[in-house]
Amino acid sequence: MEIIAEYGYVFILLAAFVGFIMAFGVGANDVANAMGTSVGAKALTIKQAILVAMVFEFAGAFLAGGQVTATIRKGIIDAGAMSGSPELLVYGMIAALLAAGIWLLIATWFGWPVSTTHSIVGAVVGFAAVGISVDIVNWSKVGSIVMSWVVSPLIAGTLSYFIFTSVQKLIINTDNPLDNAKKYVPFYMFLAGFMIALVTLYKGLKHVGLDLNFQESMVIATLVGALIATVGGFIIRRMKFDPDANKDYHFANLERIFGVLMIITACGMAFAHGSNDVANAIGPLAAVVGIVNSGGDIAGNSPLSIWVLLLGASGIVIGLIIFGKRVIATVGTKITELTPSRGFAAELAAATTVVIASGTGLPISTTHTLVGAVLGVGLARGIAALNLGIIKTIAMSWIITLPAGAGLSILFFYTLKGIFSA
Repeated sequence: MEIIAEYGYVFILLAAFVGFIMAFGVGANDVANAMGTSVGAKALTIKQAILVAMVFEFAGAFLAGGQVTATIRKGIIDAGAMSGSPELLVYGMIAALLAAGIWLLIATWFGWPVSTTHSIVGAVVGFAAVGISVDIVNWSKVGSIVMSWVVSPLIAGTLSYFIFTSVQKLIINTDNPLDNAKKYVPFYMFLAGFMIALVTLYKGLKHVGLDLNFQESMVIATLVGALIATVGGFIIRRMKFDPDANKDYHFANLERIFGVLMIITACGMAFAHGSNDVANAIGPLAAVVGIVNSGGDIAGNSPLSIWVLLLGASGIVIGLIIFGKRVIATVGTKITELTPSRGFAAELAAATTVVIASGTGLPISTTHTLVGAVLGVGLARGIAALNLGIIKTIAMSWIITLPAGAGLSILFFYTLKGIFSA
């Protein structure tokens, strides 16, 4: 307790600094999962994608990021076991943030799309199991998180397969694909708007004072979806189509319509990513702030400070601006050939999976989710449509991430312990 009292503000400053590094890494590396498909499908340029992501990543992180944070902050390890020495939890959370942040920056530099969730969970489990005790790790919770890394790409892949199959049956493989696109695309717009609004309203905004029940959320989400569908339908009706555009590529005009739809799903995916993955940066930071503010009381249930959410959201945006292009290029062009209709199916499926996970408090990997969704779209066209080589490389980067995060975290934990407990 004496160490907390003596160095409390130092710990908060350190945690804020390394939390910002981690958020920067999330923005630099993981935002590619939100925007890579849009860039790869040429629905958005790199600059446009970064502008869209800046707005919606920040909004998702700030407005809906509080739910998953509780899982990262308290669910992975039994913090109560360290009630007699709360400084150990402070060292561990700072070490985990620094370890995961450094690994993300290394991966981003080389253009590897790695999982930020892997990084931080591996780092937390690493310092706790090796630095303190294997028994304080909530292995059942870790097991459920690990299962989500398998289940989330399967769910996203299945959703994207059926979404793209429905697009093929209702629009692409019909006698009048352009007319059918004008008819059915607003419905897909409604689905995207409704799904994102529902989870945000029902689960995400309690910490900013908006606590709606399920029925109220359903009504508002329906209105939001209807508004988006109406505006989108109006834009599509106003579009001018060039008959000659279809000479080189039969569906050129059709893909222009899906380009409009993909911009909406890109916004949704960016919001979903911000709401889920900001927890990887601010969960450990929130734990440190709570311990220091309560004078070392680990069991205290302090509310999540608004400045913590702001720091995480800002870090994501700045990381995206500075280094975002590196991994966006990898995700957008190398897994499979994307068009707006294919990219839309992948993004809508991935966004649905991520926001549902965010609302239920399960920190899934958006990297796994998006890759699963893109695989689902590719499989709808046949296995030959997939670049199996790049998929193997991505899978290998996932495997390396866990031990990298854990190893660095253990090193930094013992360094901090040696500095402050000497």
